[in-house]
Amino acid sequence: MLTLTVNGMKKEVDVDPGTPLLWVLRDNLGITSVKYTCGIAECGMCTVLIGGEARRSCAIAAGDVQGSAITTIEGLADDHPVKVAWIEQQVPQCGYCQPGIMLQTVDFLSRVPSPSEAQIGEAMDNVICRCGSHPRMKKAIAQAAVLTASQGG
Repeated sequence: MLTLTVNGMKKEVDVDPGTPLLWVLRDNLGITSVKYTCGIAECGMCTVLIGGEARRSCAIAAGDVQGSAITTIEGLADDHPVKVAWIEQQVPQCGYCQPGIMLQTVDFLSRVPSPSEAQIGEAMDNVICRCGSHPRMKKAIAQAAVLTASQGG
């Protein structure tokens, strides 16, 4: 039995500690916003925040994150600057990749609060969006940085 803290709530799951976190979140906890695509930590669709850091959940054993705060897109407030900017910039087309990319953005902006256009491009270089909404993502990231700064951090 593992105890995980997901979106601020303790959850007990009866799984092998070596089970990838992705499958525990999806299959055991019903959090289907965390997507499976590549299974080798390359695409970014399964990204969650672990202790505030963007991590690929397909490549992390659930047993390795006991005691860590795990955040999925549902764990961000509706008025979080990244969510607000994503809506205002009308980023998603199909939406499949968006939760992981948004969480990667939260981590990125926590480390680089006033990014340049080049830094935004570099930060998003390792995520895949088959719809091609990267130009709108980049605008949303810039807007989220401004919103975050206006809220005092």
